[in-house]
Amino acid sequence: MQLVVGRIGRPHGIRGEVTVEVRTDEPESRFTPGASLITDPADRGPLIIEGMRWHKTILLLRLEGVGSREEAEELRDTMLVIDSADIPLPDDPDEFYDHQLIGLSVVTSEGETVGEIIDVRHHGQDLLVIQRGGDEVLVPFVKALVPEVDLAAKRVVVHAPPGLLDPEETV
Repeated sequence: MQLVVGRIGRPHGIRGEVTVEVRTDEPESRFTPGASLITDPADRGPLIIEGMRWHKTILLLRLEGVGSREEAEELRDTMLVIDSADIPLPDDPDEFYDHQLIGLSVVTSEGETVGEIIDVRHHGQDLLVIQRGGDEVLVPFVKALVPEVDLAAKRVVVHAPPGLLDPEETV
């Protein structure tokens, strides 16, 4: 599975530097000089990073073979991606990457299959988005409600108090 770590924005200056909308928690390790990045669309890459620097809060990259503002402009809106297999697993057994959770089956603590995780949202609190029939249900990703994540079995167990999985259910 490919994961987006950045999107090339507008050129910066006249020597071919590009701005990057960062979509990774580790920009210093993802965008190091010498690193090769896969692109989407694929025909624009791979791109080799010659240099990186921060201009205030904006990441600027110098890319091999890109020496002018016009060449940099041709890369605008290119997605920079990595293969999820290249990401080391977290050291903490209770920490997961979103891509590890998406697609997992969801079962209740009683063993009833209730749906599948289709997304993970990070809006103040991590929320699992579960496709349940034709509906999407949001479940806070906390140990009290999600006591077990079994990546090998491709499932998560949800301890569902009344109304959590069936919003129409009377509490």
